[in-house]
Amino acid sequence: MSQEQARSTVLIENERVRVTEWRFAPRAATGYHRHEYDYVVVPMTTGKLLLKAPEGDHEAELTQGVPYFRNVGVEHDVINANDYEFVFVETELK
Repeated sequence: MSQEQARSTVLIENERVRVTEWRFAPRAATGYHRHEYDYVVVPMTTGKLLLKAPEGDHEAELTQGVPYFRNVGVEHDVINANDYEFVFVETELK
């Protein structure tokens, strides 16, 4: 059985930024990817995400409205570890 994919909707894209809303059904995943830009994530939901990365798996506890920043080059698969929809907005800095 294949894993459900998270849904992404690009809200803004120009020469400087790309802003994407990500919606995850329970256990939905982004699929393994590498970030090509620095980025900021603002959770719209409080909950846990499972991050599968080359250095190992771990859970991240996110709080609605509390942003975090990551540098270019992060590689991972992001999976909703909650029994409810999880949403965040990602802003990539080109």
